[in-house]
Amino acid sequence: MKAAIVGCGTIAPVHAKSLQRIEGCEIAGFADIKQERAREFADRYGGRAYDSLEEMILCEKPDVLHICTPHYLHVPMAVYGLSHGVNVFMEKPPAISFGQYEQLKSAVATSEQRLGFCFQNRYNASTQMVKRLLESGKAGRVKGARGLVTWSRKEEYYTQSNWRGKLSTEGGGALINQSVHTLDLLCYFLGRPLWVDAGMANHHLKGIVEVEDTMEAYIRFHNASASFYATTAYCDDVPPMIEIVCEHMTIRIEEPCVTYSYKDGRVERPEVSLVKPAGKSYWGSGHEGCIADFYRRLLDGTEFGAELPGVEDTLKLMLAVYESARNKEAVSLES
Repeated sequence: MKAAIVGCGTIAPVHAKSLQRIEGCEIAGFADIKQERAREFADRYGGRAYDSLEEMILCEKPDVLHICTPHYLHVPMAVYGLSHGVNVFMEKPPAISFGQYEQLKSAVATSEQRLGFCFQNRYNASTQMVKRLLESGKAGRVKGARGLVTWSRKEEYYTQSNWRGKLSTEGGGALINQSVHTLDLLCYFLGRPLWVDAGMANHHLKGIVEVEDTMEAYIRFHNASASFYATTAYCDDVPPMIEIVCEHMTIRIEEPCVTYSYKDGRVERPEVSLVKPAGKSYWGSGHEGCIADFYRRLLDGTEFGAELPGVEDTLKLMLAVYESARNKEAVSLES
Protein backbone atom coordinates (compact mmCIF):
# COMPACT_ATOMS: atom_id res chain seq x y z
CA MET A 1 0.00 0.00 0.00
CA LYS A 2 1.12 3.53 -0.74
CA ALA A 3 0.78 6.07 2.06
CA ALA A 4 1.17 9.83 2.03
CA ILE A 5 1.32 12.28 4.92
CA VAL A 6 0.14 15.88 4.85
CA GLY A 7 1.41 18.11 7.63
CA CYS A 8 5.02 17.71 8.80
CA GLY A 9 4.74 18.90 12.38
CA THR A 10 5.00 17.32 15.82
CA ILE A 11 2.83 14.26 15.28
CA ALA A 12 3.93 13.35 11.73
CA PRO A 13 7.05 11.39 12.83
CA VAL A 14 4.84 9.10 14.92
CA HIS A 15 2.83 8.23 11.81
CA ALA A 16 5.91 7.86 9.62
CA LYS A 17 7.67 5.54 12.08
CA SER A 18 4.51 3.45 12.48
CA LEU A 19 4.14 3.14 8.69
CA GLN A 20 7.74 1.98 8.34
CA ARG A 21 6.88 -1.00 10.53
CA ILE A 22 3.92 -2.13 8.39
CA GLU A 23 4.93 -4.85 5.96
CA GLY A 24 4.20 -3.94 2.37
CA CYS A 25 3.62 -0.24 3.10
CA GLU A 26 5.49 2.41 1.13
CA ILE A 27 5.61 6.07 2.19
CA ALA A 28 5.20 7.79 -1.18
CA GLY A 29 5.18 11.45 -0.18
CA PHE A 30 5.02 14.25 2.35
CA ALA A 31 3.25 17.57 1.85
CA ASP A 32 3.59 20.76 3.86
CA ILE A 33 3.13 24.44 3.06
CA LYS A 34 6.75 24.81 4.17
CA GLN A 35 8.34 22.59 1.54
CA GLU A 36 11.66 22.47 3.38
CA ARG A 37 9.89 20.54 6.16
CA ALA A 38 8.42 18.13 3.62
CA ARG A 39 11.91 17.63 2.13
CA GLU A 40 13.35 16.93 5.56
CA PHE A 41 10.74 14.24 6.17
CA ALA A 42 11.20 12.73 2.71
CA ASP A 43 14.95 12.55 3.27
CA ARG A 44 14.40 10.85 6.62
CA TYR A 45 11.57 8.43 5.81
CA GLY A 46 11.49 8.14 2.01
CA GLY A 47 9.13 9.38 -0.67
CA ARG A 48 8.93 12.76 -2.38
CA ALA A 49 8.27 16.25 -1.02
CA TYR A 50 5.37 18.49 -2.03
CA ASP A 51 4.09 21.90 -0.99
CA SER A 52 0.43 21.06 -1.58
CA LEU A 53 -1.91 18.19 -0.80
CA GLU A 54 -3.51 18.42 -4.22
CA GLU A 55 -0.24 17.97 -6.12
CA MET A 56 0.81 15.07 -3.89
CA ILE A 57 -2.44 13.18 -4.48
CA LEU A 58 -2.35 13.88 -8.22
CA CYS A 59 1.25 12.70 -8.62
CA GLU A 60 1.43 9.85 -6.11
CA LYS A 61 -2.13 8.48 -6.14
CA PRO A 62 -1.75 7.09 -2.60
CA ASP A 63 -3.98 4.41 -1.14
CA VAL A 64 -4.07 6.16 2.24
CA LEU A 65 -3.70 9.81 3.19
CA HIS A 66 -2.59 10.61 6.75
CA ILE A 67 -3.80 14.02 7.92
CA CYS A 68 -1.44 15.54 10.51
CA THR A 69 -2.25 19.21 9.92
CA PRO A 70 -3.75 21.94 12.16
CA HIS A 71 -7.27 21.18 13.36
CA TYR A 72 -9.24 23.45 11.06
CA LEU A 73 -7.81 21.70 7.99
CA HIS A 74 -8.72 18.16 9.01
CA VAL A 75 -12.22 18.05 7.57
CA PRO A 76 -11.55 19.94 4.29
CA MET A 77 -8.56 17.70 3.60
CA ALA A 78 -10.45 14.55 4.52
CA VAL A 79 -13.30 15.51 2.20
CA TYR A 80 -10.80 16.20 -0.59
CA GLY A 81 -9.06 12.88 -0.11
CA LEU A 82 -12.25 10.83 0.05
CA SER A 83 -13.66 12.57 -3.05
CA HIS A 84 -10.46 11.79 -4.97
CA GLY A 85 -10.49 8.06 -4.30
CA VAL A 86 -8.13 7.98 -1.32
CA ASN A 87 -8.68 6.33 2.06
CA VAL A 88 -8.04 8.76 4.92
CA PHE A 89 -6.54 8.32 8.37
CA MET A 90 -6.98 11.48 10.45
CA GLU A 91 -5.38 12.79 13.61
CA LYS A 92 -7.66 14.16 16.32
CA PRO A 93 -9.95 16.02 16.43
CA PRO A 94 -12.38 14.62 13.84
CA ALA A 95 -14.00 18.07 13.53
CA ILE A 96 -14.05 21.42 15.30
CA SER A 97 -17.74 22.22 14.81
CA PHE A 98 -21.09 20.56 14.24
CA GLY A 99 -21.00 22.01 10.71
CA GLN A 100 -17.75 20.19 9.97
CA TYR A 101 -19.21 17.02 11.47
CA GLU A 102 -22.07 17.18 8.97
CA GLN A 103 -19.57 17.67 6.13
CA LEU A 104 -17.71 14.56 7.24
CA LYS A 105 -20.90 12.48 7.41
CA SER A 106 -21.84 13.56 3.89
CA ALA A 107 -18.36 12.83 2.53
CA VAL A 108 -18.30 9.34 4.06
CA ALA A 109 -21.81 8.57 2.80
CA THR A 110 -20.93 9.50 -0.79
CA SER A 111 -17.49 7.87 -0.96
CA GLU A 112 -16.42 4.26 -1.45
CA GLN A 113 -13.24 4.98 0.50
CA ARG A 114 -12.80 4.64 4.25
CA LEU A 115 -12.11 7.23 6.94
CA GLY A 116 -10.35 6.27 10.16
CA PHE A 117 -9.32 8.31 13.19
CA CYS A 118 -6.27 8.09 15.41
CA PHE A 119 -7.86 7.39 18.79
CA GLN A 120 -4.74 5.53 19.78
CA ASN A 121 -5.38 5.23 23.51
CA ARG A 122 -7.98 2.58 22.75
CA TYR A 123 -5.01 0.43 21.73
CA ASN A 124 -3.00 0.87 24.93
CA ALA A 125 -2.46 -2.50 26.61
CA SER A 126 -3.94 -1.09 29.82
CA THR A 127 -7.09 0.03 27.99
CA GLN A 128 -7.57 -3.35 26.34
CA MET A 129 -7.09 -5.16 29.66
CA VAL A 130 -9.77 -3.06 31.36
CA LYS A 131 -12.14 -3.31 28.39
CA ARG A 132 -11.98 -7.11 28.54
CA LEU A 133 -12.53 -7.09 32.29
CA LEU A 134 -15.63 -4.88 32.05
CA GLU A 135 -17.08 -6.98 29.23
CA SER A 136 -16.52 -10.18 31.22
CA GLY A 137 -18.83 -8.97 33.98
CA LYS A 138 -16.31 -9.82 36.72
CA ALA A 139 -16.15 -6.22 37.91
CA GLY A 140 -19.93 -5.97 38.15
CA ARG A 141 -22.09 -3.05 37.09
CA VAL A 142 -20.32 0.22 36.36
CA LYS A 143 -21.54 2.83 38.85
CA GLY A 144 -19.50 5.83 37.71
CA ALA A 145 -16.14 7.07 36.50
CA ARG A 146 -13.79 10.01 36.41
CA GLY A 147 -11.18 11.20 33.92
CA LEU A 148 -8.34 13.52 34.90
CA VAL A 149 -5.77 15.20 32.64
CA THR A 150 -3.16 17.58 34.09
CA TRP A 151 -0.62 18.82 31.56
CA SER A 152 1.48 21.93 31.02
CA ARG A 153 1.24 24.27 28.04
CA LYS A 154 3.04 27.58 28.42
CA GLU A 155 2.87 30.76 26.38
CA GLU A 156 5.54 29.72 23.89
CA TYR A 157 3.57 26.63 22.92
CA TYR A 158 1.02 28.99 21.40
CA THR A 159 3.11 31.95 20.27
CA GLN A 160 5.47 29.72 18.24
CA SER A 161 2.48 28.56 16.18
CA ASN A 162 0.16 30.57 13.95
CA TRP A 163 -2.89 28.36 14.59
CA ARG A 164 -2.84 27.21 18.21
CA GLY A 165 -4.74 29.25 20.74
CA LYS A 166 -7.25 30.59 18.20
CA LEU A 167 -10.85 29.41 18.19
CA SER A 168 -11.14 29.59 14.41
CA THR A 169 -8.16 27.32 13.79
CA GLU A 170 -7.68 25.18 16.92
CA GLY A 171 -11.36 25.02 17.87
CA GLY A 172 -10.58 25.00 21.59
CA GLY A 173 -7.77 24.24 23.99
CA ALA A 174 -7.39 21.81 26.88
CA LEU A 175 -10.26 19.61 25.71
CA ILE A 176 -10.04 19.43 21.93
CA ASN A 177 -6.24 19.40 21.80
CA GLN A 178 -4.93 17.78 24.96
CA SER A 179 -7.63 15.65 26.57
CA VAL A 180 -10.07 14.45 23.91
CA HIS A 181 -8.46 10.98 24.13
CA THR A 182 -9.43 10.71 27.79
CA LEU A 183 -12.98 11.80 26.93
CA ASP A 184 -12.95 9.13 24.23
CA LEU A 185 -12.00 6.43 26.73
CA LEU A 186 -14.88 7.40 29.00
CA CYS A 187 -17.21 6.76 26.06
CA TYR A 188 -15.29 3.59 25.17
CA PHE A 189 -15.84 2.19 28.65
CA LEU A 190 -19.26 3.64 29.60
CA GLY A 191 -21.10 3.74 26.28
CA ARG A 192 -23.31 6.42 24.77
CA PRO A 193 -23.53 9.75 26.64
CA LEU A 194 -26.98 11.21 27.25
CA TRP A 195 -26.27 14.75 28.38
CA VAL A 196 -23.52 16.96 29.73
CA ASP A 197 -23.16 20.02 31.93
CA ALA A 198 -19.76 21.74 31.62
CA GLY A 199 -17.70 24.78 32.47
CA MET A 200 -14.40 26.17 31.22
CA ALA A 201 -11.87 28.85 32.08
CA ASN A 202 -8.56 30.35 31.04
CA HIS A 203 -6.54 30.75 34.22
CA HIS A 204 -2.92 31.27 33.26
CA LEU A 205 -2.86 32.63 29.68
CA LYS A 206 -5.44 35.40 29.79
CA GLY A 207 -4.94 37.85 26.94
CA ILE A 208 -2.56 35.45 25.18
CA VAL A 209 -4.91 32.75 23.84
CA GLU A 210 -8.61 32.62 22.99
CA VAL A 211 -9.06 29.03 24.15
CA GLU A 212 -9.56 27.38 27.52
CA ASP A 213 -6.77 26.03 29.70
CA THR A 214 -9.28 24.24 31.97
CA MET A 215 -12.42 22.25 31.21
CA GLU A 216 -14.68 20.38 33.62
CA ALA A 217 -17.78 18.39 32.86
CA TYR A 218 -20.44 16.20 34.47
CA ILE A 219 -21.53 13.58 31.95
CA ARG A 220 -24.54 11.31 32.25
CA PHE A 221 -24.43 7.94 30.50
CA HIS A 222 -27.23 5.36 30.38
CA ASN A 223 -26.36 3.60 33.63
CA ALA A 224 -23.62 5.75 35.15
CA SER A 225 -22.22 9.25 35.41
CA ALA A 226 -18.69 10.54 34.93
CA SER A 227 -16.73 13.53 36.18
CA PHE A 228 -14.16 14.95 33.79
CA TYR A 229 -11.43 17.49 34.46
CA ALA A 230 -8.63 18.69 32.19
CA THR A 231 -6.12 21.48 32.58
CA THR A 232 -2.99 22.65 30.78
CA ALA A 233 -2.10 24.98 33.66
CA TYR A 234 -0.27 22.29 35.62
CA CYS A 235 3.52 22.33 36.16
CA ASP A 236 4.22 19.06 34.33
CA ASP A 237 2.88 16.51 31.84
CA VAL A 238 1.76 13.36 33.64
CA PRO A 239 -0.17 10.34 32.35
CA PRO A 240 -3.95 10.87 32.35
CA MET A 241 -5.93 8.99 34.99
CA ILE A 242 -9.21 7.15 34.50
CA GLU A 243 -11.00 5.58 37.44
CA ILE A 244 -14.07 3.34 37.07
CA VAL A 245 -16.12 2.45 40.14
CA CYS A 246 -17.87 -0.90 39.73
CA GLU A 247 -19.97 -3.11 42.00
CA HIS A 248 -17.10 -5.42 42.94
CA MET A 249 -14.01 -3.27 42.50
CA THR A 250 -12.62 0.11 41.56
CA ILE A 251 -10.38 0.16 38.49
CA ARG A 252 -7.73 2.81 37.95
CA ILE A 253 -5.67 3.32 34.79
CA GLU A 254 -2.58 5.53 34.86
CA GLU A 255 -0.82 4.41 31.71
CA PRO A 256 0.87 2.00 31.66
CA CYS A 257 -0.30 0.86 35.11
CA VAL A 258 -3.65 -0.68 36.09
CA THR A 259 -4.85 -1.08 39.69
CA TYR A 260 -7.83 -3.09 40.96
CA SER A 261 -9.07 -2.14 44.45
CA TYR A 262 -11.55 -4.67 45.85
CA LYS A 263 -14.30 -4.06 48.39
CA ASP A 264 -12.54 -6.20 50.99
CA GLY A 265 -9.42 -4.00 50.88
CA ARG A 266 -7.33 -6.15 48.57
CA VAL A 267 -5.32 -4.31 45.92
CA GLU A 268 -4.13 -6.00 42.74
CA ARG A 269 -1.80 -4.59 40.11
CA PRO A 270 -1.88 -6.92 37.10
CA GLU A 271 1.11 -7.09 34.81
CA VAL A 272 0.61 -4.96 31.72
CA SER A 273 2.54 -5.52 28.50
CA LEU A 274 4.88 -2.58 28.07
CA VAL A 275 5.17 -1.05 24.61
CA LYS A 276 7.59 1.79 23.97
CA PRO A 277 5.54 4.84 22.91
CA ALA A 278 6.18 6.13 19.39
CA GLY A 279 5.81 9.69 20.67
CA LYS A 280 5.79 11.38 24.06
CA SER A 281 5.20 8.93 26.89
CA TYR A 282 2.09 10.65 28.21
CA TRP A 283 0.43 10.33 24.77
CA GLY A 284 0.07 6.59 25.39
CA SER A 285 1.61 3.70 23.47
CA GLY A 286 -1.17 2.85 21.03
CA HIS A 287 -0.27 4.81 17.88
CA GLU A 288 1.45 1.95 16.11
CA GLY A 289 -1.31 -0.51 16.98
CA CYS A 290 -4.06 1.86 15.86
CA ILE A 291 -2.42 2.67 12.52
CA ALA A 292 -1.52 -0.96 11.81
CA ASP A 293 -5.09 -2.06 12.60
CA PHE A 294 -6.53 0.47 10.13
CA TYR A 295 -4.32 -0.95 7.38
CA ARG A 296 -5.28 -4.53 8.27
CA ARG A 297 -8.96 -3.61 8.07
CA LEU A 298 -8.46 -1.98 4.68
CA LEU A 299 -6.89 -5.16 3.37
CA ASP A 300 -9.43 -7.63 4.77
CA GLY A 301 -12.50 -5.40 4.44
CA THR A 302 -13.56 -5.71 8.08
CA GLU A 303 -14.78 -2.94 10.36
CA PHE A 304 -12.28 -0.57 11.94
CA GLY A 305 -13.57 0.51 15.36
CA ALA A 306 -12.45 4.12 14.98
CA GLU A 307 -14.27 4.94 11.75
CA LEU A 308 -16.92 7.66 11.95
CA PRO A 309 -19.71 5.51 13.46
CA GLY A 310 -17.27 4.32 16.13
CA VAL A 311 -16.18 7.82 17.21
CA GLU A 312 -19.45 9.73 16.81
CA ASP A 313 -20.28 9.47 20.52
CA THR A 314 -16.93 11.04 21.41
CA LEU A 315 -17.16 13.72 18.73
CA LYS A 316 -20.70 14.76 19.60
CA LEU A 317 -19.88 14.74 23.33
CA MET A 318 -16.78 16.91 22.79
CA LEU A 319 -18.76 19.47 20.80
CA ALA A 320 -21.61 19.37 23.34
CA VAL A 321 -19.14 20.00 26.20
CA TYR A 322 -18.07 23.21 24.47
CA GLU A 323 -21.66 24.20 23.78
CA SER A 324 -22.60 23.62 27.40
CA ALA A 325 -19.60 25.54 28.73
CA ARG A 326 -20.20 28.49 26.40
CA ASN A 327 -23.93 28.73 27.10
CA LYS A 328 -23.70 27.76 30.79
CA GLU A 329 -26.44 25.15 30.53
CA ALA A 330 -26.73 21.39 30.15
CA VAL A 331 -26.86 19.96 26.64
CA SER A 332 -28.76 16.81 25.67
CA LEU A 333 -27.17 14.33 23.27
CA GLU A 334 -30.31 12.24 22.81
CA SER A 335 -31.86 12.55 19.38
